[in-house]
Amino acid sequence: MIIRFSLPLFLLISTLIFSQQPATNAEAIQQGLRQKQQMTLSSLVQHVSFENIGPSVMSGRVVDVDVNSNNTTEFYVAYASGGVWHTVNNGTTFVPILDAAETINVGDIAVDWKNNTIWVGTGENNSSRSSYAGIGILKSKDNGKTWENTGLIDSHHIGRIVIHPNNPDEVVVGVTGHLYSPNEERGIYKTTDGGKTWTKTLFINANTGIIDLAYAPGNFNVMYAAAWDKDRKAWNFEGSGTGSAIYKSIDGGNTWQKISIEGSGFPTGKGVGRIGLAVYDENTIYAVHDNQFRRKKNNNKSNTGRLTKEDFKTMSVDNFLKIEDKKLNAFLKTNGFQEKYRADNVKQMVRGKTVKPQDLTKYLEDANSMLFDTPVIGAEVYKSNDGGKSWVKTHSEYLDDIFYSYGYYFAQIQVSPSNKNHIYISGVPILKSKDGGKTFSSINGKNVHADHHALWINPKNPNHLVNGNDGGVNISYDDGEHWIKANQPNVGQFYAINVDNETPYNVYGGLQDNGVWVGANTSIEDVSWHQSGHYPWESIMGGDGMQIQIDNRNSDIVYTGFQFGNYFRLDRAVNERTNIQPKHELGESPYRFNWQTPILLSSHNQDILYMGGNKLMRSMNQGDDWTPISKDLTTGGKKGNVAYGTITTISESPFQFGLLYTGSDDGLAYVTQNSGGSWAKISDMLPKDLWVSRIIASSHKKERVYITLNGYRWDDFTPYVYVSDDYGQNWKNIGNTLPLSPVNVIKEDPVNQNVLYLGTDNGAYLSLDGGKTWQVFSKDLPNVAIHDIVIQPEANDLLLGTHGRSIYKTNIAALQSLNNEIMNRDLYVFEMPSVEWSDTWGVSWSKWFEPYTPSSIIKFYSKNQGEFSIKIMTEGGKVLQEFSTQADKGINYVKYDLTIAEKGKNSLEKEFDDEEVSKRKNGKYYLPVGKYYIEISNKEVRDKVLFKLE
Repeated sequence: MIIRFSLPLFLLISTLIFSQQPATNAEAIQQGLRQKQQMTLSSLVQHVSFENIGPSVMSGRVVDVDVNSNNTTEFYVAYASGGVWHTVNNGTTFVPILDAAETINVGDIAVDWKNNTIWVGTGENNSSRSSYAGIGILKSKDNGKTWENTGLIDSHHIGRIVIHPNNPDEVVVGVTGHLYSPNEERGIYKTTDGGKTWTKTLFINANTGIIDLAYAPGNFNVMYAAAWDKDRKAWNFEGSGTGSAIYKSIDGGNTWQKISIEGSGFPTGKGVGRIGLAVYDENTIYAVHDNQFRRKKNNNKSNTGRLTKEDFKTMSVDNFLKIEDKKLNAFLKTNGFQEKYRADNVKQMVRGKTVKPQDLTKYLEDANSMLFDTPVIGAEVYKSNDGGKSWVKTHSEYLDDIFYSYGYYFAQIQVSPSNKNHIYISGVPILKSKDGGKTFSSINGKNVHADHHALWINPKNPNHLVNGNDGGVNISYDDGEHWIKANQPNVGQFYAINVDNETPYNVYGGLQDNGVWVGANTSIEDVSWHQSGHYPWESIMGGDGMQIQIDNRNSDIVYTGFQFGNYFRLDRAVNERTNIQPKHELGESPYRFNWQTPILLSSHNQDILYMGGNKLMRSMNQGDDWTPISKDLTTGGKKGNVAYGTITTISESPFQFGLLYTGSDDGLAYVTQNSGGSWAKISDMLPKDLWVSRIIASSHKKERVYITLNGYRWDDFTPYVYVSDDYGQNWKNIGNTLPLSPVNVIKEDPVNQNVLYLGTDNGAYLSLDGGKTWQVFSKDLPNVAIHDIVIQPEANDLLLGTHGRSIYKTNIAALQSLNNEIMNRDLYVFEMPSVEWSDTWGVSWSKWFEPYTPSSIIKFYSKNQGEFSIKIMTEGGKVLQEFSTQADKGINYVKYDLTIAEKGKNSLEKEFDDEEVSKRKNGKYYLPVGKYYIEISNKEVRDKVLFKLE
């Protein structure tokens, strides 16, 4: 239904109806999971399979590792958004074991090694920008073949799970709770019947959950818990509060007493942030604390004589003009002021009163600088020797360069089981102390990622460490002096992907904290690259990798960058990198750039580049110079420490240069039809205050535009998807039949206007009728967040950029050809691509290796399910091979190995006197070069298609 209101009536109704939706409740989440399960079974594309093409070497964020101490070559690794993986060969290879579950978002795992039972607390515990919610506690007794949801659905994020070492049915769970909203299902829960029932044994308040939990070795009754009071919003993150504290239980988690109280020596009050715990014995406990109290002012003036931005906050005009030009120029250059801002002209601007000295501070302060410049105390380590009655800080100096100002992401501490003075703290980097925390040293190796989240210490060999970080898994056997990397799983966390037009085409992608990488779509993702030393994917940018645009005239020219709008133009042919981030004018507030700043090369002219801050910027010369072509296209931002009020998505119509759309993180969408000469807001009829995850101009109809909104930052999981056929003046909801899950991306098929692709926080969907109905699109794809979708038009390949399982690919030629005529037929066999015959079929270069076996995919559409016969025939009708398959309603894929039967071989030789088909080393006969028919039939219908071997 198209929504049309007169303006006064609309304003009233929008206030009543379209105000911000509350957090999605647990019952609705369960209903959405059931709906997706039912849709999966009936999907018309349930057999359209995806292939994971990697990459793997950079890995993704690990939240926990659990090692079998009786056989340390066996362990489990939990990835924040990539599931749980199992190895039995010390990390040489892994297999995923959570893929059958309804989510692969993980906060913590606990393994009962005696009974082979795995507990998974779903929903990441790190409270990051992409820490996805879970669905409670999952339990498996068969190594992940099947999973049982044992409850706590509304927990969203799990901090820690501990199992009684002598009673596997007794489990205590620390629930962190919702990330962006208050909720009651947080605190500590305990079960004594293996998860059948749960009792809440500690609840502090609706904003305070439990982030860590540990018990005394040898005495499960003595237990400690870290409570964390936090408030995350899209524009601000308060990572501390009065609810944060340490609690103790002496009855196995049944009752709790707060022990970090006034006079205990441990900080109390509003500045108490995330706490990590390590228990050596009943009396000895360590705590690492993200202290958010402000540092005491240092009244000792720096003797460097250099200017800082703080100097200009209260500086008078007279004093400013007295600064030596050399000194002022040093400040301007080292702080990245544009070239035009040098001492002489800035002083002239101050004399002319067009700017003030305070504007030099203003020029440098945005949400990102405020986040990193916050003078908090930061990382601290405390120790108790009396069971938590009293605490002493172990070090006298600040522990700088560990947490910076985002300690909410870390705060993990471990103590060696064999020496109470040997401790490790995880941050940026990972540190160890051999004197109980008095002094520390880094054990961050050259092949180890800087951001750390998990560490296991071998109780029988304390030099043996297994570390989990943002770059996967590392193993050390010399207490961190050297590390082995164990990154076989494809668990990359992509924000954005793109493709070029080379042959074979290349895939580009930006990853969470692992930069930007590029590789051929045909790259083989296995260990064979170790022989040459050249991994098939190449890193071309560091930081948190973001969006990528490739010049379609010259694929060596690539535009990409990292977080908060730090973009570059790369010339890969000569290894040149040019910074192209737009700069504001002195006297203006800095542009606000989103964490995932959008960029777009104009399809009409590849010299023209767009970038979204809070205004839309345009460069006519490949990013060398920029002009804002809009006003502020957001609500203006909000006070906080996270960049907000920023453009998140840009689209330009392929029909008309300058027909542009933008969407923002605060729910606004705009259109201009004259290259920014005028702008019209088109979001008034849409739900308010939501992140505009995509706005896409149609390639089939000039007036058509799609928009998706994302409520993730409100814990609102409603799928908001709309289409407009009048430039956004009116919108039609096409997402109301989708299962609950926030939507990240929509893609219109370039060939068939009725085909749409959708990526959500819990998988992919496809529509064959312009959004009226949706199909689950998930063959060989786990329930992972899809962040981006691209289509390579020449290859007809669709690629999914997932945030947790790297990149998936499938060919969509069959989908693109689907129309009403085909879908109304009882049976239709799709065209078969020709296959190049090879002398390698059925042979190997050594008897010790498996022969190479080719295959091709036969695709057909069936209006009904049932059994079908498949025949491979000569042009004259001789049957060379025959087999059957069970088909479902919709598109079916059948793998054919290109063999022919003995009888078929004889028929072929008789039909062609000079044709001899030889048996290959594997004992099979293969089709020779020629033309054949593939015929599919049952008792009622039949269809066939020509098939060529060249």
